[in-house]
Amino acid sequence: MNKYDSDSISQVLINRGYEQTQSMQDANVIMVNTCAVREKAEAKALSLIGRLSNLKRRNSDCIIAVVGCVAQEKGMELFQRFPYLDLVVGPRNIHHIEEYLSQIKAGGERICAADMTADPSLSVRCNGFVQDKATSFLKIMEGCDNFCTYCIVPYVRGRERSIPEKQVIDEATYLVSRGIKEITLIGQNVNSYNANGTNGLRFPDLMRELDRIPGLKRLRFTTSHPKDLSDELIRCFADLHSLCSHIHLPVQSGSDKILRLMHRGYTRDTYTRLIKLLRNTRPDIAITSDMIVGFPGETESDFKESLRLIDEIKFDNIFSFKYSERVGTTASRLPDKIDEYEKYRRLYVLQEKQRQITLSKNLLLTGTTQEVLVEGPGKRGEAQLTGRTTGNKVVNFHAKDDLKGQLVTVRIVEAFQNSLFGEMVESP
Repeated sequence: MNKYDSDSISQVLINRGYEQTQSMQDANVIMVNTCAVREKAEAKALSLIGRLSNLKRRNSDCIIAVVGCVAQEKGMELFQRFPYLDLVVGPRNIHHIEEYLSQIKAGGERICAADMTADPSLSVRCNGFVQDKATSFLKIMEGCDNFCTYCIVPYVRGRERSIPEKQVIDEATYLVSRGIKEITLIGQNVNSYNANGTNGLRFPDLMRELDRIPGLKRLRFTTSHPKDLSDELIRCFADLHSLCSHIHLPVQSGSDKILRLMHRGYTRDTYTRLIKLLRNTRPDIAITSDMIVGFPGETESDFKESLRLIDEIKFDNIFSFKYSERVGTTASRLPDKIDEYEKYRRLYVLQEKQRQITLSKNLLLTGTTQEVLVEGPGKRGEAQLTGRTTGNKVVNFHAKDDLKGQLVTVRIVEAFQNSLFGEMVESP
């Protein structure tokens, strides 16, 4: 979501005649797009903002802005902490960026814009900011109504609002016309798209409409909430030719007690039944998830339930984190907080277990052929290209030609923890 918002803001500045620079020392406008979902992300953002004071002293005309979730969370407090800031903009207000910049450049006062009631369909669409790309994000909704007890997102992104389906379909069509081959639909909980609407398309119907767009080779979505994963949505994995064989389905814990404390709205058994249904519908589907360790009240027994769930399901990968307390959330007021050292220990144990599973699943792919969407050059040079399988596995391989945006067949010859290496066996 933050990557999409950053691209949207960049598009506004490009439309105004700005050019991107790789050096902040050369910039006339610096915008720090922030995340508040975990304490570490917020601390890193605040640290970067603090280091910008020297740039402001050297160039007093440089406009420095903080946007995103920390901007929404802190608001005017940021001006007090960093008096050299010019602009603070919450996620729902980035469609006014051009207006704010014009006011400040004209000598106006600094601006704090944190209205969470704004309609997300008014947000900046990054049509055009796709040059030289094969893939693109597409925001279909903003905000969240789930109020998981550990999560600050509803307080900084606002209540759930869906972007009209015509606007989504029009932008997807435009992206494909600009050469985009793969679109990832994004939202805090895409499963609940138009859940409160009366006449709008629900999420499975929206995907069926997008699947009909000529030239769209691949369709993905994230993030998906288990409590809203319907049978109709699961059927899409069998019916839609463009829908990739990968789903990110955050589970957060393997303990029913912790799931209740988190207010997740499902049980361990419910989650495992969904996994079985997904695998029965699409046998080759890759499943990734999120897991939190050290939630208040999590006993060693609760933690072992999470480890057993990992052993049972065998996720392709997990994004795992130690519980990070966010001020204002219900979990911040819960008793029985877990010691930081113990949280780190549990995280290490969980991650080591998942590393072994991920590597073993990657090793099973050696000798197979995979369809890879080429995204561009690899990190190691020497005519190496990189792309992803439909199951979202990173594949590196050697090729002499520029094949960006093309689907190629690659035989996997080596498997590593985070990627695969292969040999191209078929030119497009």
